[in-house]
Amino acid sequence: MIITENTLVSMLRTPLILAGCAVGAFLAAGCSPAGSTDDASGSTDAALTVGASLYPLQFVAERVGGDSVEVVSLIATGVEPHDAEISPAMVRQMQSMDTVLTLSDFSAAVDEAVDATGVRAVDAHAVVDEHGPEVAHHAEESHATDGHDHEDEDHAHEDEDSHEGHDHGALDPHFWTDPSIFAEFVPAVVAEYSELDPDNAQAYADNGDRLVAQLTELDDAFSEGLATCERREIFVSHEAYGYLAMHHDLVQEGLSGLDPEAEPSPARVREIRDQIAGTGATTIFTESLVSSAVAESLASDLGVTTDVLDPIESAVDGDDYIAIQERNLDAMRSGLGCA
Repeated sequence: MIITENTLVSMLRTPLILAGCAVGAFLAAGCSPAGSTDDASGSTDAALTVGASLYPLQFVAERVGGDSVEVVSLIATGVEPHDAEISPAMVRQMQSMDTVLTLSDFSAAVDEAVDATGVRAVDAHAVVDEHGPEVAHHAEESHATDGHDHEDEDHAHEDEDSHEGHDHGALDPHFWTDPSIFAEFVPAVVAEYSELDPDNAQAYADNGDRLVAQLTELDDAFSEGLATCERREIFVSHEAYGYLAMHHDLVQEGLSGLDPEAEPSPARVREIRDQIAGTGATTIFTESLVSSAVAESLASDLGVTTDVLDPIESAVDGDDYIAIQERNLDAMRSGLGCA
């Protein structure tokens, strides 16, 4: 469910304190006074309360904030964020947050909630605006020089990316799949925290420096690990890896475009089939949060394997960005035949 503007306005007009908790919808949640930390996020003495619209932004929020910041995920853990719901309780909670880290045009429900609440926000789309055109150009060049006719593919992707609620335009929003570009978002978070909480500014700066160093080390591992491979084509469920592909001179070929839940056209499936056969690829990369049925069926028909390449849109069971990326690198090295 995506909350409509009228629903949000109605929610925002509902008093946060209801005498005697008389309205039935609020009985289950209890009756906490405004500003209380006795809610889903838990009790905390943190200097700031920060919302995060998807896991990669939550990761940065937590690493930069340390013990001084309470980070609240706006979307439930383990949920694919493109079409995720945002609860009325979370919309109300957003009104008392100090700031929200968000990526506009990625989750319609979050965009609507940010607009309706007027909460202060840091929009990571600035990174997409800077690097997205270069990624799109790299993809066009790769397709133009790989010896394949992409006329059917272009038409299929136009259909897929125009689905209601999934229009990302021409730019890939998944900038965090490349650690070197992901690191560029860190200073914006440091600056936001420091402005809101100047007493802890030095701690935020130090935490940010440590995180950038970790991401730089991870980027070096990708560069070394993908330097010498038998193949440069990665066949994926949906095209979430454009930044990573550009940085390491890979060619990304997706069954779906930027929309992870779009059904690939028969023409696109045939094209991917021909490309896998022509390149000698041994692996089709799938994801954990969306159906892999088409990829599994195609892999079975071609006699190739599947492996998980995580777009890191969510994390569960104590997992984190660094660990997921290390597994992604291992999967790519295996699938591409890297030395």
